[in-house]
Amino acid sequence: MSVIEDEVGWDVEPGDEIEPLVQAVGRMLRVFRELAGMRVADLAKAVRYGEDMIRKIERGVRIPRPEFLEKADQLLNAQGHLRAFMEDMRRARYPKKARELAQLEERAVELMLYSSHNINGLLQTPEYMRKLFAMRQPPLSEAVVERETGNRMARKAIFEREPAPTLSFVQEQVTLERPIGGRKVLRRQLEHLLEVSLLRNVSLQVMPTELEEHAGGSGRIQVLKFADGTAIGRSAGAFNGRPVEHPRDLRILEMRYGMIRAQALPPRESREFIERVLGRL
Repeated sequence: MSVIEDEVGWDVEPGDEIEPLVQAVGRMLRVFRELAGMRVADLAKAVRYGEDMIRKIERGVRIPRPEFLEKADQLLNAQGHLRAFMEDMRRARYPKKARELAQLEERAVELMLYSSHNINGLLQTPEYMRKLFAMRQPPLSEAVVERETGNRMARKAIFEREPAPTLSFVQEQVTLERPIGGRKVLRRQLEHLLEVSLLRNVSLQVMPTELEEHAGGSGRIQVLKFADGTAIGRSAGAFNGRPVEHPRDLRILEMRYGMIRAQALPPRESREFIERVLGRL
């Protein structure tokens, strides 16, 4: 995928539930373009994109970026009809799994997150994210790395929500010491953790490597609770890794997470630990 393609938008995954909406936006773009008496070449030149990309958007096989819709709305005198779909297209460009996760996080009033191999995605800096995606095997293209980084960054809007959800993180010590991306990237990542840990709705704890007993040996844990009393959870080492919603299954995950929190360093000591690691870099 070229840089131009990346700037215009993302391909629609065949069979994705958002495909009809993207097709509808594409048809609307074509209608307003023709009403304005503009050829595809004219619109492409005006917005500085390739003609083939404009045709793909109009056919509904390419998800346009919100910025593109804003420009097109003004150029074609669409009177806000194209701009009205900016937020929908912003969400649509995320892969289906990413959209589903983002929607769950938007609804959650409490999140409990234990991470054992890397810094939790909600806590990662852009530089740390890019390095993680760039290390995947088989290798991802640069365009995909940037797309995935953008998708993950969008989830960080959870820190700006009002009312703010309660966020509890437990990080394995090794995730704070492994120099993903090098010392400079790790230094900025640790500084970011210290900043986030000061938020009133955030609890950040470190699980020391030296512990002889560890309730998190089965892998990472995620539990999201909602205002209506329901919840959803997932753990790599329980229920075959699939999401669970039954109260009995959720109690098991909450019990494990509670034990992990009890074994981990308290928030104040965790901050001091992170500061010591930062001081060694």
